[in-house]
This record gives sequence, C-alpha cells and structure tokens, in this order.
Amino acid sequence: MSAYILPVLLVVLIALSLVKRVKVYDCFLGGAKDGLSLALTVFPYIAAVFVAIELFRASGLSSYTAKLLARPFSFLGIPPELAELMLLTPLSGNGAIALLEKLIAEHGADSYIGRCASVVAGASETIFYISAVYFSKCNVKRLRYAIPVALFSSFFGMVVGCALCRVM
Repeated sequence: MSAYILPVLLVVLIALSLVKRVKVYDCFLGGAKDGLSLALTVFPYIAAVFVAIELFRASGLSSYTAKLLARPFSFLGIPPELAELMLLTPLSGNGAIALLEKLIAEHGADSYIGRCASVVAGASETIFYISAVYFSKCNVKRLRYAIPVALFSSFFGMVVGCALCRVM
C-alpha cells in the first residue's frame, strides 16, 4: 500500500493542476529560483555555524566540557557517558548520530545508556543550525531569548526522556 502513495500523490497533483489550469512547470521554476536565492542568503550563516562546531570538537573543548558536566548530569539521572552527546546534539546532527552509534556499539541498544542516548539524539534538534537558517531568512538581528529558551527546552526534554527511560 505504501508503495502507491507517491505515484497517487503525483497523479492527484497533476490532475488538480490541470483542472485549475496552473502552469506547473513555471511554478516549479519559480520555486527553484526562490530556493537558490535562499541558499545564497543562508550560506554564510550556516558556514559560520559549521566552522564553530568543528572548532569546538577539534579543540577538545567538547570532551573537556563533557567531563566537567558528567557529575551534575549523573545527579539528574543522566548517565555520564551521555554528557558529550547532550552537548553535541544542539550543535551537529551528524556528529550526534556518530556519537550515538559509538555509544550503542559500546553499551548495547537495550542498555539504559543506549536507550537514553537514542532518546536524547532522537528527541532534540540542532538548535544552532535551525536558528541560523530561520533567523537569517527573517532578517532578525536581536535574538533575545530564542536560543536560551530553545536550549533550556531541549535540555529539559533530555532530562525527562532519560527519566522515562529509567521508569520504562
């Protein structure tokens, strides 16, 4: 059944465009043009975020900070092994997935650490990347509380997720 969803969707879209007499190709070209201009506008912000993330990881600051935060995280019921994952997840989705893979290989998928790591990686977002894309397009200059609230919400969700993994 799921193999037919895309073809049926395409047929329905083409039929609707024929009924409404929409020039599909012209609309497609307009959307592609807008997408390219968006990519050019957002690229400097994304490049800056990627450079900062790589510097954070390559300098060893992420592992040092994770070691410092391991004890407070364990007080909250979060395994100390997840400290670096919790620091990396708001910064880099690919880095978080690589670290998740390492944690699951070391501790197993059914272990408490493996379950918590999966919840942390799956339930949070790359806050700085999304903020760079969104705020650069909206031309927002003063972020005010957007980033701190997003980081707090993500951290709170990680703590609650690990607590739920402990209970379940």
